[in-house]
Amino acid sequence: MSAQGFYRFAAADTASEGFRPKAISWVMAGGLLSAVLGPQLVKVTADVMVVPFLGVYLAVIAVNLVGVFLFAFLDIPRPPAPRPGAAPGRSRMALLREPRIAVAIICATVSYALMNLVMTSTPIAVVGCGFTTGQAADIVSAHVLAMYAPSFFTGHLINRFGVERIVALGLTILAGAGGVALMGVELEHFYISLILLGIGWNFGFIGATAMLASAHGVAERGRLQGMNDLIVFGGVTLASLSSGGLLNCSGGTVEQGWQLVNIAMLPFLVLAGGALMWLWLRPRAA
Repeated sequence: MSAQGFYRFAAADTASEGFRPKAISWVMAGGLLSAVLGPQLVKVTADVMVVPFLGVYLAVIAVNLVGVFLFAFLDIPRPPAPRPGAAPGRSRMALLREPRIAVAIICATVSYALMNLVMTSTPIAVVGCGFTTGQAADIVSAHVLAMYAPSFFTGHLINRFGVERIVALGLTILAGAGGVALMGVELEHFYISLILLGIGWNFGFIGATAMLASAHGVAERGRLQGMNDLIVFGGVTLASLSSGGLLNCSGGTVEQGWQLVNIAMLPFLVLAGGALMWLWLRPRAA
C-alpha cells in the first residue's frame, strides 16, 4: 500500500502545472472503482478454496499482476542526470524547513490520520450502539464512496479557488464530521458523520498533495516524496493503533468511547488549521 501511494505522485510528475491537481484527483478517483469492485471480489472468491479466504488473497495477487502489465505501457521519462557540479537540490532538513512543504505535510498527515482514526472505530461503535453488522458495512461503504467520488471535481476546484482554500475546506468538513458524531448515536448521525469524514479527507489530502507537488524541484522529487509518505502513513499507523484504545479507555459505554474518538480530532485540526492560516498570512506579513 505504501508503494502504491506513489501513484498520485507519478501522475503529478509528468503533468503540466495547470493540470497537476486534476491528474492527482483522477488517480485518487480510481479508489471509487475499488470501493465498488473490492467487496464484490471478496464475495466471489471468499469460498472458492478449501481454506477460507485463500481465494481472496490469490485474487489480490492476480489483480496486482494485472497492474504490472498496465504499468508496462506507462511512459514516465526519467529526470535528466544532473550535470557535473550542478546543485543536488536541498537536503531533507532544508526541505522540511520550507514553509509550504511543512504545512502540506502537516495537513496531509492530519487529514489522513483523523479519517483513519474515526473510520477504524466506526464498525465497532455502530454495532456497540445496537445496530447490525450489515448496517455498519453500509455506513462504511457510504464513507468510502464519499472519500473518492469528489475526486472527479476536486482538481477543478483547486484550479479555480486555490489549493489553500480547498485544504481549509477539507479541514472544516472534517471538523463538521466530528461535530455531527457528537450530536448523537442514531443511524443518521453515523451516516452523515462518515460521509462528511470522507469528503473532508478528499479535499484535505488531495489538496495537500497538490500543494506539496508544486513546492519542490525535479532533483528533490524522490527524497521529498518518500519523506512525505513516511510521515503521512506513519501518522496513519499511529491513528489506527490508537483508535481502539480511545474507544475503550473511557471505561464507560460505547457511546462515551465514540465521543472520545471524535473529541480527539480537535487538537490536530487546530494544529493543521493554524499551520495553514500561518502560511496564508506569511506573504501579507512580508
